[in-house]
Amino acid sequence: MKRSLSGLLVALAFTACKQEAPGKMEPIPRPPGATAPEPAEAAPVPAAPAVPKDAVVLRWKLVQDAPISFRLNLALDRNAPVLESAPAEKPAKADKKKGKDAKATPAAAQAPAATKAPVPTEYTYVLVLDKSGERQLRVAPNTGAPEDATFSDRGFIIDGLQGPARNLATLVLELPRDPVRPGETWPLGTELTTPDALGTLFRRAPGGERHNRVKLVSVTPGDNGEQVATLEYDIVEQFGGTLSPPRPALPKKDKAAKQAGPENTAIEVPNELDDAPAPTAQPEGTELGATVKVTGKGEFLVKAGQWRSWEGTLSTSLNGPAQPAVNLPAGTYKARITPVSAPQQAPAAPQAPEAAPAPTATPPAP
Repeated sequence: MKRSLSGLLVALAFTACKQEAPGKMEPIPRPPGATAPEPAEAAPVPAAPAVPKDAVVLRWKLVQDAPISFRLNLALDRNAPVLESAPAEKPAKADKKKGKDAKATPAAAQAPAATKAPVPTEYTYVLVLDKSGERQLRVAPNTGAPEDATFSDRGFIIDGLQGPARNLATLVLELPRDPVRPGETWPLGTELTTPDALGTLFRRAPGGERHNRVKLVSVTPGDNGEQVATLEYDIVEQFGGTLSPPRPALPKKDKAAKQAGPENTAIEVPNELDDAPAPTAQPEGTELGATVKVTGKGEFLVKAGQWRSWEGTLSTSLNGPAQPAVNLPAGTYKARITPVSAPQQAPAAPQAPEAAPAPTATPPAP
């Protein structure tokens, strides 16, 4: 009995050791004739939006180790007509009965003289695609230090460049964001006038003008299957107003304190208006105005991704000391882009011709 019981326990022990861990799942056998399922496909990559048949996408197409370089020349046109500045709103004149103090101060005495920095007349642009795939821009004026910036494939300045350098780079680099058809227009990211820089004392007159438009005129076939997109530029920014002079500070009059007793001292608060001279009429404000106009025409090679030609006119007219509010020099300038070719190898020095053999005496005929 004991042997049979011990044998049963040993048999149960071996059976328990052969049992599989709980929770284990076995695959269900596939029925005969069934085909294996196809592997799951990767998520499809969203396709780029289709470009309409009659539209073009204008982009700068750079290749590593093959920079695009061109030069922008600005030539002053002394025979160009002067633009009319925006009118300024004149304030009420001072009362003449107040005496000499009521006379308006001349505008030249109110506004500090603006120092004119030398204006660059030539800019060299070098567009490079670096090894990380980022587009780099270097702008080198003929006067001053060069500046660096980064830009997108459509020529939008992402980082770098300020003031006139940024405006000029925007004019010759920035392309439309979306596909465009002939006849469509788009604006440029320029800021040619900044009246807000004149501060809170500047009162802007109503009116003025502001429009910013670039138009795709046509797309024509070029050589070797190229497409030539013709662009026209029409940008005008105009403002006028009056810059009021700062109010003079009122003089402060000191007054002695009055003693009320040996312990308490009462101090009389002085009134700044007591014994002060009668206020004089404020001088008239300085009239300011500015007009900036840009017209131009460019031919962009669609497939090559660069300009074939670009030329335009940049005009600025100022009324009064408005130089701080304008980012372009006064006058009318003819602008033209010329490509900068790669440096050519110097030709080999010409070899000296071989010396001719010395003539020999001819023996006499027999």
